Amino acid sequence: MPHPFPQNIALSTSSAVLISEVGPRDGLQSVKATMPTADKKRWITALYDAGVREIEVASFVPARLLPQMADAAEVVRHALGLPGLTVMALVPNARGASAALAAGVHKLTIPVSASAAHSLANVRKTREEMIDEVRRIVELRDSSAPGVAIEAGISTAFGCTLQGLVPEDEVIRVAAQCVAAGVGEVGLSDTTGYANPAQVRRLFKRLRAEIGDRSGAAHMHNTRGLGLANCLAAHDEGVRTFDASLGGLGGCPYAPGASGNVVTEDLVFMFEAMGVATGIDIRKLIAARAPLQAGLPGEPVYGMTPEAGLPRGFAQGMMNV
Repeated sequence: MPHPFPQNIALSTSSAVLISEVGPRDGLQSVKATMPTADKKRWITALYDAGVREIEVASFVPARLLPQMADAAEVVRHALGLPGLTVMALVPNARGASAALAAGVHKLTIPVSASAAHSLANVRKTREEMIDEVRRIVELRDSSAPGVAIEAGISTAFGCTLQGLVPEDEVIRVAAQCVAAGVGEVGLSDTTGYANPAQVRRLFKRLRAEIGDRSGAAHMHNTRGLGLANCLAAHDEGVRTFDASLGGLGGCPYAPGASGNVVTEDLVFMFEAMGVATGIDIRKLIAARAPLQAGLPGEPVYGMTPEAGLPRGFAQGMMNV
């Protein structure tokens, strides 16, 4: 019987993706428990030690709404001490952006809903009002911290539990409005796990045709088990940045009981097994689950790769053919 990994060929550096870890923000604000600040720091450091080089570490929102994020500034300060790490924070409005910029983040992410219903539920603004807010955030960045990058994440881009169908023309229109407002990148988010690979290919192709190299990350959820398939479909269309969460922590509150974000460990394994470099040591990444679980005892975590283990003969950093 042939060995499953019979030959190893060194990777080309041109074949690479960026895995952006969103667990410390998207994951933690989606669970009821609040992870102690010290545990957040240990977790972020473990992710960094595994080779993760972009982490969304917090969101700057009122503590009364999300007590899980009350320590955002302190967590950012810790992350800034890790050399070469891009420190990101989510900001829903100019007030949050001001606080994030004061804390020293390298990159802001702004949630902009493609669904009219989700926009009102998520940020209490219409889509048009949110585009105005994006302009205010860009102006604030330009005047106070011009080196900070800004990405808009188009949430509910593939469907919405509140509204149902989200027309693709509206997704592309909102993305173009974000670019016109001054953001550097626009990514697409499958907020409620509605996407399928054909839809992902089609929409990212349209996004790139509309906004060119401003086309950004794929943020996929695994609610219906299609997370990795959707990431691969996005990769086929030229996407090279992928959001993921260690242990699949978090997800959409409108899909209770289902696993949420794409599992970072499974995503890294998929790409590395394909010969696509991530720069992340998968063994150290799996070990980073320990501080996560210590900080959130009893919280369910997901991931087929940590459960099954790495295949016999698997050599990371090599392409198996």
